[in-house]
Amino acid sequence: MRICNMRDKEVINVCDCRRLGFVEDIEFDVCTGVILSLIIPGPAQFCGFIGRDSEYIIPFSCVRQVGEDIILVDIHVDECLVKC
Repeated sequence: MRICNMRDKEVINVCDCRRLGFVEDIEFDVCTGVILSLIIPGPAQFCGFIGRDSEYIIPFSCVRQVGEDIILVDIHVDECLVKC
């Protein structure tokens, strides 16, 4: 699988079955080529008109399964939501 294909997959948290969104970016170690985390846009503000001021940064160790359409993660949402 190529990294660009990860952008087409929806991320779902298995703890509460919440749909988090689609992968926006990936952080990886340049020296080893290992994926460190997935970055997903956070929840929209005011009905989605103003934009987003946070994002989910999900450590790759929390990824449980990567399927054809979705990526399952096991996270506590409050710990992974970071202000931009």
